[in-house]
Amino acid sequence: IRITKSCSPEEKKSMTEVTHKRIKTNGICIHVAEQGTGPLVLLLHGFPELWFSWRHQMAHLAKHGYHVVAPDMRGYGDSDSPLSPKSYTVIHLVGDIIGLIDHFGEKQAFVVGHDWGAVVGWHLSLFRPERVKALVALSVPYFERSQNTRSPEPFRQIFGDGCYICQFQEPGRAERAFARYDYLTVIKKFLLISKAEYLVAPHGMEIIDYLETPAMLPPWITEEELQVYADKFLESGFTGALNYFRTVELNWELLGPWQGSKIVVPAKFIIGDKDIGFEVLGTSEYVKGEVFRSLVPNLEVVILDGHHFIQQERAEEVSNQILSFLHKFSAN
Repeated sequence: IRITKSCSPEEKKSMTEVTHKRIKTNGICIHVAEQGTGPLVLLLHGFPELWFSWRHQMAHLAKHGYHVVAPDMRGYGDSDSPLSPKSYTVIHLVGDIIGLIDHFGEKQAFVVGHDWGAVVGWHLSLFRPERVKALVALSVPYFERSQNTRSPEPFRQIFGDGCYICQFQEPGRAERAFARYDYLTVIKKFLLISKAEYLVAPHGMEIIDYLETPAMLPPWITEEELQVYADKFLESGFTGALNYFRTVELNWELLGPWQGSKIVVPAKFIIGDKDIGFEVLGTSEYVKGEVFRSLVPNLEVVILDGHHFIQQERAEEVSNQILSFLHKFSAN
């Protein structure tokens, strides 16, 4: 005999509709989009994105019995954007997420992060493993604290001043360069990157001038969806988003107590084989090799056919990869 539970109209609404709220956490207010009921899943976006980047995964996970919460990370969208770059360290960012987990009354959450959201997910798992049931990180693997991660200088030595990370360091520089274009064009230049090599502009050129604006959109995103990003960055500007890159040296100093620590939570890492620098900077060898697995012992690695914004480009496949991983731990 199969017993089925009929859903009330309110329950059906919570599964199908995305709702929005602002939550006080860690001294600021964070805007979150929310969908579904069940175990808590936090979806953390990267640069230059919004909660909206997870629209496909939100619907898929909510449909399969999860309470999905996708914040605008601090500095983005409708969340608060502190002025000082010193307010964007991994300590601050992890603190924001701990506050969200507490707000929803949970001891643990599933965490999924892309790009800078992956960095936050890795460090949340490093600092507070007891709060993370399992982690899925997209596009950016975990790197151990070392002299190579102390500052952007190694990137400057390899690539010169044209490296985007180097150009993003100086407050105001990238903002002034971005301002030569309308917001929709800036978003297109970043979200539609098809280059597999690292983002390095020729000598004397700003990275935003070097990036191309595709004449045609790829099939995985529409003009209307791109406009959602453009409209929000028109309101917020790019400084909050760029401040993440301006904490590299401060992060290195703050991470000293965790030198040599491993990430022990179950983790899955997903990356596109045409991601930025995947074949150029040794990332391919690193994610396939033993060093990564020595730092994250309970690790699965999945390499897909795709570029950097893989959760949008390969939405269905990424959603299924996340769901299959979460299902392993949902009964616990």
